[in-house]
Amino acid sequence: MKRLLKGGRVVDPANGIDGVHDLLIDGDRIAAIGRNLPVDGADVVEIPQGCVVCPGFIDMHVHLREPGQEHKETVASGTAAAVAGGFTAVACMPNTTPINDDANVTAYILARAAEAGLARVYPIGAVSRGSKGELLADIAELKQAGCVAITDDGHPVATALLLRRAMEYAGMFGMPVIEHCEDPSLKGDGVAHEGFHAARLGLRGMPGACEALGVERGILLSELTGSAFHVAHMSARASLRAVRKGKEAGVRVTCEVTPHHFTLTDESLASPIPYDTNVKMNPPLRETADRDAMFAGIADGSIDAIATDHAPHHYDEKNVEFDCAPFGIVGLETAVALSLDRLVHAGIIRLQRLVELLSVNPARILGVPGGSLSVGVPADITILAPDLRVTIEAQKLRSRSKNTPFDGWELRGGVAATIVGGRNVFVNPDTPIVGAT
Repeated sequence: MKRLLKGGRVVDPANGIDGVHDLLIDGDRIAAIGRNLPVDGADVVEIPQGCVVCPGFIDMHVHLREPGQEHKETVASGTAAAVAGGFTAVACMPNTTPINDDANVTAYILARAAEAGLARVYPIGAVSRGSKGELLADIAELKQAGCVAITDDGHPVATALLLRRAMEYAGMFGMPVIEHCEDPSLKGDGVAHEGFHAARLGLRGMPGACEALGVERGILLSELTGSAFHVAHMSARASLRAVRKGKEAGVRVTCEVTPHHFTLTDESLASPIPYDTNVKMNPPLRETADRDAMFAGIADGSIDAIATDHAPHHYDEKNVEFDCAPFGIVGLETAVALSLDRLVHAGIIRLQRLVELLSVNPARILGVPGGSLSVGVPADITILAPDLRVTIEAQKLRSRSKNTPFDGWELRGGVAATIVGGRNVFVNPDTPIVGAT
């Protein structure tokens, strides 16, 4: 089966393409790209004016919860949310029940993803057995089973020695170590950013230095081992300074930022709803200077990727006192709209840079297919509607959980369609694409 996506603006930074082109899909692969391609028996899909054809977006930091926490999310519901949010692939964290620290759990996740048949799923394995920070997991086994990286996400690797050994072993297999950076002794029992708003509300604080210390540790060990080190969900300006210095020194360090950390600040602790547990996450929402630093890092290239840290929780778990609620929010279905509205339309970055952050760089960091529309690669494609008016409605999210602080937000920009392996896995009814279904 051949399909010709006709007349859309194609943005493919990896190949230096930004202009009106046709894109021919043959089966599950991209067969040709160019101006005025012949139809030659292909089904024609007319791309509406204003829509943009991009290499498929990859979210390199999600929590699919399955196995063991299916009341929050499943692989099927999580990948349904992913494709509705414009993501053709996701990398899922290992803090499931049981922990993804061996090949059997990895195989189970991949089997569930194949059954769902929506977004591609790239499992990330645990650094340590049970993520307890004591003994290394069998990294070779995890790699062979299909894991693309390792992390003890949810908390930092317990000791510098263990992190060093993880980098040394992962480096042998070309896998990055992804780190939830924080100093546990400085974090203590903090639940929000240490600052004016937390103090006024009587909430225990976590300073930005708590994160930055973990970033510094990882960069030093990356320099020592020569292995790739990736900073997850960076939020503090001191962390960004450390990353910049590491990159200037030639260290193999990369980093990501979430939409909530470049959109919200710790003012949300008090307004519009005081003690709203949907603004409780780790790392926490920080002060305006930190948020503005994330904008600067996104604009100047210091930040490599945008990732959601999609962390679904059941309503009953979040509907408790702020101190007792779990950290995290869902993000797969809101990330693209927030990024288009707050980054592209705000003039902070151009659309090409957004595609780098959401597609090109995640593929490069994880070493997975994607990130370009080159001839012969899998036809994983995200079609954007940059001027679409979007209203976020929590109860309509495809995720099994609805814990978002963005309910009711009106944004400019959304997803028109998501194509995985040449198949339409999501078409937005508000941006009908002729011939798409």
